[in-house]
Amino acid sequence: MKSKLTIVVCLLAFFTFNFAFAQKDKSKRPSPPDSVHVTTSDGVHIAIDYSKPSLKGRQLGVDIAKVGEVWRTGANEITIISFDKDVLVEGQALPKGKYGLWTIPGESETTVIFSKKWQGWGVGYSDKDDQLRVNVKNSMGNPSVEQFTISADASGKINLAWGEYIIPITIKAAK
Repeated sequence: MKSKLTIVVCLLAFFTFNFAFAQKDKSKRPSPPDSVHVTTSDGVHIAIDYSKPSLKGRQLGVDIAKVGEVWRTGANEITIISFDKDVLVEGQALPKGKYGLWTIPGESETTVIFSKKWQGWGVGYSDKDDQLRVNVKNSMGNPSVEQFTISADASGKINLAWGEYIIPITIKAAK
């Protein structure tokens, strides 16, 4: 009986260790992590840390990132966006700092949300944590993007691209 208990304990320890190790290597996740860092021509450093889900045959706006529902704008942990200076997002003021990036996809327009909650797994959104919401017109891209991708350039343009959609967000240094 003692040997069976020892075997069970050893197996449990082995699987616990392997699970914990697998969770530390985020690059092995189905939605791997990525980051974007850029300094704009007007001197704002933008850093974005996110995970990249794939469509995998799912329909965007229906099966995933559903139209009219808050989406965590990526996968796994909350997508984090930070600015080292006060900025204007689509002309609206946002203080420097770190924010969780959320969106509410729409058919022609998307609401982009900068939340004061930027730590944790990408669930549990609450509008009480909103710092800023802006609406942006959706653009169509070609070709279709299988894996969600965020890009940013020196002009201050951030693009959220997935499927045939591109969500452009304009960032400028606040004066």
